[in-house]
Amino acid sequence: MNIDAQISGRSERVSFRRLRLAHFRNYESLSLPLSGGHVVLTGENGAGKTNLLEAVSFLSPGRGMRRAAYADVSRSGAPDGFAIHALLESASYGEVEIGTGLAGTNGEAGRKVRINGAPASADQLLDYSRIIWLIPAMDGLFTGSAGDRRRFLDRMVLAIDVSHGKRVLDYEKAMRSRNRLISDYNSDAQWLDAIEAQMAELGTAIAAARAELMSLIAAMIEQTPDDSPFPKVDCFLEGELEGRIRLEAALDLEENFRRTLRDMRGRDRAAGRTLDGPHRTDMVVHHRPKGMQAALCSTGEQKALLIGLVLAHARLTANLANMTPVLLLDEIAAHLDEGRRAALFDIIDDLGAQAFMTGTDRALFRDLKGEAQFFNVSGANLTAYDI
Repeated sequence: MNIDAQISGRSERVSFRRLRLAHFRNYESLSLPLSGGHVVLTGENGAGKTNLLEAVSFLSPGRGMRRAAYADVSRSGAPDGFAIHALLESASYGEVEIGTGLAGTNGEAGRKVRINGAPASADQLLDYSRIIWLIPAMDGLFTGSAGDRRRFLDRMVLAIDVSHGKRVLDYEKAMRSRNRLISDYNSDAQWLDAIEAQMAELGTAIAAARAELMSLIAAMIEQTPDDSPFPKVDCFLEGELEGRIRLEAALDLEENFRRTLRDMRGRDRAAGRTLDGPHRTDMVVHHRPKGMQAALCSTGEQKALLIGLVLAHARLTANLANMTPVLLLDEIAAHLDEGRRAALFDIIDDLGAQAFMTGTDRALFRDLKGEAQFFNVSGANLTAYDI
C-alpha cells in the first residue's frame, strides 16, 4: 500500500455526541450529552473516570481496554448486566446509534451489539469508529510479556484491517484443537492434517498483516519531526513467519508452516503446546535517536516512546480508514512536563480527533480551554465546569 497516496486530504472527523450507561461498573445510570469536542474528566482516584473510558472502549471489538470479564464490569445486583449506548456523528454517515451489553445473557453468550437498533457483529462497529487507547497499564509494555506486546500489535492491525481480529481468534481456536489432538496418541491423523492446514493459512495471513502494519507505521514515523518531544521509534517483529514473509511467496510460506506443524507433532506433544507460529511472535521497539532498545530506556523515555508510537498509529488509522480515531487517554498528562503536554494537545488537534482524557489535576488541562468539555467526576456523578 502506498502510504503517500493515503495522506492527501483530511480524514473525516468522527465524534461521540451522547453516551448512556446502565449498570456499568460504578455507574447505575448515566446520560451524558457531548458537544463533539474533547472530553476532560477530572476528580479523585476511584471516582469512575477510567470506568467511563472503559465503557467507550467496549464500543469496539474485543473486551475493552482492561480486558475485563463481563461479570466484572456489570454493576453488582444488576439482573440484566450492563448496557452502553452512544450516538456517533460523522460527515459520511451523519448520526448513528450504537450499543452493546449483555442483555440478560449474564455473559454466557457474549455481549450483544446493535447498530441503529438492529443486531450486528462487533466487527461492524469498525464501520463507524476506530477507538485507540493509552492507559497506565500499558506503561510497562516494553518490559512486560511478549503476549502483552502481541495484543497491542494485533489491536494496531485491527484498526486498519477489520478482518484481523477474526483471523486471530480462528487461529487460536484451531491451535487449541491441535493441542488437544496431539495429546491423544490415537487421534485422527486426517483431522489433525485439516486443522494444521487451517492454522497454516490463518497464521500466514496474520504474519502478513502484522508485517504490513510495521511497514506502514515505519513510513508514518518517518514523517515525525526529528525535534519531536516524542522520539522516533523503530519497530521489529521477532517471529519465524514474519521474518520470512518478504522472502517467500505466501503459498510457499503457508506450505512450509503446515509441514513444520506436521513434523513437530512429537516435540509439541512432549511440550504440551504448539511451539511454532504467530502466537509466539514478539514486537521489539528501539529508541532511534539513542539506538537503544526501549526496554532498556528510563521510565520517562519509555512513556514518551509509547505516546509517540500510539500517535503515529492514530495518524495511520485516520489516513487508511478515512476517519479520525477516537482517543482514550487515561491519566495522560500526569507524568508529562509542560512542554510535552502542550505538544501532545497540539498533535491531537492536528490529527482532528476527539479525545477523552482523565486526570486528578484540573490545571493540567487549562490549555484545552475552549476546545473541550470539562466534567468533575465524583461517586459516578458528572458535573460540568469551566476552566
